[in-house]
Amino acid sequence: MDLRLESTIVEGDPDALRRAVANLLSNADKYSPPDEVVTVEARDGGVWVSDHGEGIPEEDRSRVFDRFYRRPADRSQPGSGLGLSIVASIVDAHHGTVEVAEAVGGGAKVGFRLPTVQP
Repeated sequence: MDLRLESTIVEGDPDALRRAVANLLSNADKYSPPDEVVTVEARDGGVWVSDHGEGIPEEDRSRVFDRFYRRPADRSQPGSGLGLSIVASIVDAHHGTVEVAEAVGGGAKVGFRLPTVQP
């Protein structure tokens, strides 16, 4: 795992936010090849997890946070399609936004951004 962490302060439920990050890590672990490094970035109120799997096609990116949504290619994989929808629900409750993009070098970069709090 490659960690790129900067201190940032957000207000929220620590257990719920831990669950959101755990779900992102679980997805990255599931879709990343065994010999590839998963990258975790935290900065400016956001957390993003990048893998180097096959990625998420652009036409599916707007739906991956929907409850029970699974791309046809993923339907044979374990899971129910709830992991990222749980992330979206937690982030929404914290007035944040979810994001999905292509990772540098290929794969998926999935995460969220929350409003920051000034110390």
